[in-house]
Amino acid sequence: MNGPDPEDLTARARIRDAAMQHFAEQGFERAMIRGIAETAGVSSGLVRHHFGSKQGLREACDAHLAKMIRRLNDEVRSGHALDKANPVATANAAMGPYQRYLARALVEGSAETVFDQMVELSEEWLAEADEKRSDTPDVDRKARATVGTAMALAVAVLHKHVSRGLGVDLYTPEGDLLLARTLIDIYSHPMLSVEEAAEVRAALDDLSPG
Repeated sequence: MNGPDPEDLTARARIRDAAMQHFAEQGFERAMIRGIAETAGVSSGLVRHHFGSKQGLREACDAHLAKMIRRLNDEVRSGHALDKANPVATANAAMGPYQRYLARALVEGSAETVFDQMVELSEEWLAEADEKRSDTPDVDRKARATVGTAMALAVAVLHKHVSRGLGVDLYTPEGDLLLARTLIDIYSHPMLSVEEAAEVRAALDDLSPG
């Protein structure tokens, strides 16, 4: 990856990172600005000066993650992240400090900015993939990107269960490698052939009202 974002060297960034820690550990409702300020080593007044409110602080946390995800995506698309690095390991290294925050925020029904950013990026990937398809998609790209994003994020939300199932902690080099190999295998070998999918669609059509 490129050098750190200049914003990450500021008091504002320290407050943001402290907020992510408190939101992850306590949840948004229970986290207090006073505690966040103490962890960041600043006054509560400075937190309010930079972010206005706890909700404003959460929005800044989400905006930061969305920006980071866009940056990682652009590096993968350019090929830079694939030169000598496992892209899963690269993403986990960048997102590592924020994984627990994102998982809890998603469960609480927030992090809309992050989710929507990932859906948008998924649509970009699908646009390229659709050009190579031999059949016409049954549903629009937004629907496929939305469900695909939810499935991808489930790994982070359920990381303890996934780690137990794989027999290795996902947030270790061994876990990074196994997850990458597993995802490659899943995405390169569809569970249904085009013909089988057509049969299932036809059966669904018969169940449709009207």
